[in-house]
Amino acid sequence: MAKKAVATFNAKSGEKKMMKCIKMEKSPKTGAYVFKEELVEAEKAAEYFKKK
Repeated sequence: MAKKAVATFNAKSGEKKMMKCIKMEKSPKTGAYVFKEELVEAEKAAEYFKKK
């Protein structure tokens, strides 16, 4: 039976809310699509997807 890992990002006092953003980009080397994952602040998530 497989185990499922669950990560929780709690906003404690003084900490910022974080979101895991996954963006699909085309690789310049191979032309295949690759997925970029990054943890960003919740307020800056829209900016992450706008920039190239």
